[in-house]
Amino acid sequence: MGKNNLSIVIIGRNEGERLSRCIKSAIHETDKVIYVDSGSTDNSIELAKQLGVEVINLDLSIPFTAARARNAGFEFLNAQHPSLSYVQFIDGDCELVEGWIQQGLDFLGANPQFAVVCGRRRERFPNASIYNLLCDLEWDTPVGETKSCGGDALMRVDALKAVNGFNGRLIAGEEPELCIRLRQTGWKIYRLDAEMTLHDAAMSRFWQWWKRSQRAGYAFAEGAYLYGMSPEKYRLKEIISIFIWGGIIPILLLFLSINNQWFMLGWLVYLLQIIKVAIKKHKLISRRLSLLYASFVMLAKFPQFNGMMDFILNKKNNKVYKIIEYK
Repeated sequence: MGKNNLSIVIIGRNEGERLSRCIKSAIHETDKVIYVDSGSTDNSIELAKQLGVEVINLDLSIPFTAARARNAGFEFLNAQHPSLSYVQFIDGDCELVEGWIQQGLDFLGANPQFAVVCGRRRERFPNASIYNLLCDLEWDTPVGETKSCGGDALMRVDALKAVNGFNGRLIAGEEPELCIRLRQTGWKIYRLDAEMTLHDAAMSRFWQWWKRSQRAGYAFAEGAYLYGMSPEKYRLKEIISIFIWGGIIPILLLFLSINNQWFMLGWLVYLLQIIKVAIKKHKLISRRLSLLYASFVMLAKFPQFNGMMDFILNKKNNKVYKIIEYK
């Protein structure tokens, strides 16, 4: 299938050279490329214009979300090119792998029941930091029909229009939420065994990883609030796990240890859980990496609990929460 009916939406802020790589990989595939900027203070806007792509400056008087940015780009392209059939979304810190677009288009062309296809997002510098490596492990998801995609994905325009695009209010987790609505209307999502994008997380500090995990907890809580009572009980399992391991157990152990220091041994339950997660993950990766992965899975329960409580408090107080950024 050709690329005449393809458009590409890039979103970003202060991505610098990463944005340059992203745009160059996009214009190699199609001339219908839009960059949506969310308040960059570097030369991102000028760089995008120099490379010959249309630029939208997102209205920041309304709280910024990646979902809003994607919708803005998608709506602009559809107004300019109403006959488009497919749209590739990509974050400005990523680069399209050569050959991915054609593989994705071929799959959607041969499988009309699928609205979304994605591939392997891979970290560009996985050995630059432990946090980059964790991102790369996180993105290695199963191949085949799946329930959701990430921020980089190729989608049918008609399917996206039918569900009114992304939910612009969500500060995180907007892609799985979109996929829920698509699946509820009969569409399917697929992950190909193919290289799709190179991502540059640029995470070198612990607080960046903490903030990213906090954002995930917020997204899990909001997802459960919206769809937890649906037949698939969306995100309920994750929320229960975060509540137990990030809240109940540590609070209980701290309280009990005040009067009896022997209860400090109760923290060993986390070690046992790490071993359990590592054994399961070891089926896919080395023992060293599986232990590393499992350790951070358990450590992440604490910032995730923080994010979950942020959502609960904001919902109670009718407060609009701003996006949690880690860069």
